Amino acid sequence: MTGRQRRRAPPEREYVPGTLLDWRDSSHWSWEQLPCRYCGSPTHLRDSRGKPADKVCAEQALADQAAEAADAYEIGNP
Repeated sequence: MTGRQRRRAPPEREYVPGTLLDWRDSSHWSWEQLPCRYCGSPTHLRDSRGKPADKVCAEQALADQAAEAADAYEIGNP
């Protein structure tokens, strides 16, 4: 056995809609429609902080933030 090891390729950053958050909890619903904080369309849904957000918009924003953080980490480490 040699001392050399294969490097693994980094995992693919693939966003699959509907897989980041669990929206089944009743805390994500409000009877009052307010504009989504991301796209502005009326929504009954609320994010984890209680702010109006469509499910797809909130998950896309989280995926974008995670990708930005991963890119920043990769740039900082050679």
